[in-house]
Amino acid sequence: MLTLHNDATGQPEPFEPLTPERVTMYNCGPTVYQHVHIGNLRSFVFADTLRRALEHNGYEVDQVMNITDVGHLTDDTNDTGNDKVEVQAKKEHKTAEEIAQYYTDAFFSDLEQIGIDRSRIRFPRATEHITQQIELIRQLEEKGVTYTIDDGVYFDTTTAEQYPKLGTIQAEGLQAGARVEENTQKKHSADFALWKFSNADEQRQQEWESPWGKGFPGWHLECSAMAMEYLGVTIDIHTGGIDLAFPHHANEIAQSETATGRPFARYWLHSEHLSLKGEKMAKSKGTSITLDDLHTEDIHPLAFRYWLLTAHYRTPVSFTIDTVRGSQRALERLKAQLEKLPAGGTVPDSYARRITTSLNNDLDTPAVIALIAEILKDDGLSEQDQRAAAEHALTLLGIDIHRFIGKAVLTPDQLPAEVAALLREREVARNEKNFARADELRDEISAAGFEVHDTDTGPELSPLDRQ
Repeated sequence: MLTLHNDATGQPEPFEPLTPERVTMYNCGPTVYQHVHIGNLRSFVFADTLRRALEHNGYEVDQVMNITDVGHLTDDTNDTGNDKVEVQAKKEHKTAEEIAQYYTDAFFSDLEQIGIDRSRIRFPRATEHITQQIELIRQLEEKGVTYTIDDGVYFDTTTAEQYPKLGTIQAEGLQAGARVEENTQKKHSADFALWKFSNADEQRQQEWESPWGKGFPGWHLECSAMAMEYLGVTIDIHTGGIDLAFPHHANEIAQSETATGRPFARYWLHSEHLSLKGEKMAKSKGTSITLDDLHTEDIHPLAFRYWLLTAHYRTPVSFTIDTVRGSQRALERLKAQLEKLPAGGTVPDSYARRITTSLNNDLDTPAVIALIAEILKDDGLSEQDQRAAAEHALTLLGIDIHRFIGKAVLTPDQLPAEVAALLREREVARNEKNFARADELRDEISAAGFEVHDTDTGPELSPLDRQ
């Protein structure tokens, strides 16, 4: 049985959907004002891995991921500042619609490169669901949990049961951890905007009429409105990065459950941070790396996905180019090894069960990767079955090994005679701990057009230029 760590309770729980054999899943998507960074991509790879695990367990998955093209302000916590899409439109001298479309297309391209089939996902946009968002505010207003101040309509969080409702977040810690409150008209520091009024001194590119005045929806509102529009009042699974747990997901829960009187999502799952030099990756801090940046370093998107999956999704990871290059070399070796094996085998039942058990243990992808290495060392299997079992595990991880194009790993008999001689001489120097000579020989091998990778099983060479 599939077990998932539910952040609503802080405990691993057996997964049971509301409807047998069907799962409704909502994933928080990007705000489309810049290229998504690789920290964002971690949450999307996690959601895709979860979908694969659900389907492997026989469920039909109805998956929705929002596109935020309006309403996400530059201060996520206090609903202050300017709309990120509008800011970028001014910066690039384009319309907000052009900005949103350009970065949505770029996001879709990133998904495809990293092994996510976007044809399996519905992508509603916030600007196309203004009516639903206004209706949700109406419902909240009728329940007496909203109030209006100079800059918009707000939700009174003291009216929500157990706010904030997600596991490890404690309500008493809000005041101590809050940023300096800028809006003195708010009743409580945690109250959040449902509808923001347009500034009378400056016309926005994206604004709509509403019963409360011309303006635009708050960031948190769109996910509740679109999740319920497409998946129902109560959904099975809601995911996102851990940075969205508060305030975004806590606010989604508060407004949704207050409006409907029903649970909003039964399982809440979050992927942990991807850090760069010890800091959380963030566009606002200029500490973001994109998939295009990895391309310039000759790192294949599937190698980055593979690196992500070597850690559990609930484990923080620290990004360096060298660690991802190491995963790329591991994937190159794996591809070379698999392509030497004959096709046509079947997955042995024992390994099929162990792979499923690992995946069902809260998506233990590192254990699945370890099993691949074990499979390829198991002399009790035929070569055909080794290949079938390894490829089965890779498919469940979303790694199409035949689409992966890395550098070819060459065996000594594939090398020019002079390069093979240099490599043998280098190994002698290394064994004698003459590292200065070994470095000289590495440079000579490089000058001959080959790159040396020292591994636990000995040196491997690949051509410096991509094949």
